[in-house]
Amino acid sequence: MIRGVIKTLQVKWKSYRHRFVPWIAVNLQKNERTLRQVTVRSEDKTVPDVDVSASLVKLFTALLKNDLTKRDVLSLLPTSVQSRYLQNSSKTQTDSPGQVMLDTLGFWIERSPSSLPFAGTGVFVTKGSVPKGATVAMYPGTVYQEYEPILLQSIGNPFVFRCIDRVLIDGNDKGISKIVYRSCSGRDRMGPLALCDVSWLTDSPGNPLAVGQYVNNCSNEKAANVCYQEFDVPEDFPLELHQYLPNVSYRHDTKRPLRCVVLVSLREIECGEELFSNYYTIVH
Repeated sequence: MIRGVIKTLQVKWKSYRHRFVPWIAVNLQKNERTLRQVTVRSEDKTVPDVDVSASLVKLFTALLKNDLTKRDVLSLLPTSVQSRYLQNSSKTQTDSPGQVMLDTLGFWIERSPSSLPFAGTGVFVTKGSVPKGATVAMYPGTVYQEYEPILLQSIGNPFVFRCIDRVLIDGNDKGISKIVYRSCSGRDRMGPLALCDVSWLTDSPGNPLAVGQYVNNCSNEKAANVCYQEFDVPEDFPLELHQYLPNVSYRHDTKRPLRCVVLVSLREIECGEELFSNYYTIVH
């Protein structure tokens, strides 16, 4: 019986360690090609923020145009805003978010069992190909400032991402983390408009980019093809497109812009490839 318990714990650990930051930090030092060294937050930018923002706006606009269920909400917006999404629109059937991604960005990513032993779920390019420098995925979750409590949510949680400035993003779609995110998302609304996306908590995310928490870290055998990049949502980001942002601040009165983390392609990624990330290490 004891052997059975130990074996179960070993299997869980082998899966957990691929996203357990302290284990990754220690073991990545043995292989420098898995690390990017930065001294300040601005140096984590593989592509300019304006390019990331433009890519997100392009996809989110296409998603909103495609979603026929949002027509009633759009009718409440100013006429000038409505025209962006309703003009020349004769669709009678909604495509899947993945198909919209393929039509708009040229690729489709989906979750599937990882090619790494014991790594659990991974993320693959299932259709099309990803060009170098593209925004491939987003890391969803509740955003915590350095001084905000996350102890209970972090216990046994391999999905807590730490940014360079110690901001944390809890990308767990289960348990307490899920409850906290839903609560915060219900708090933040502007009339009929949601200000964040909750569908990433399900098996069918409305924003198909919002699977970044399942991207596994690279290894000696699997080189990184994407990297993390922090992105603060700019003030001029269209309000009606916030409903596709898979992040929400833990406190409603946070004064700083909403923090998001995206994954950017380091090279062209072909159909069938799994996404593997690298981690940056801060050099003081």
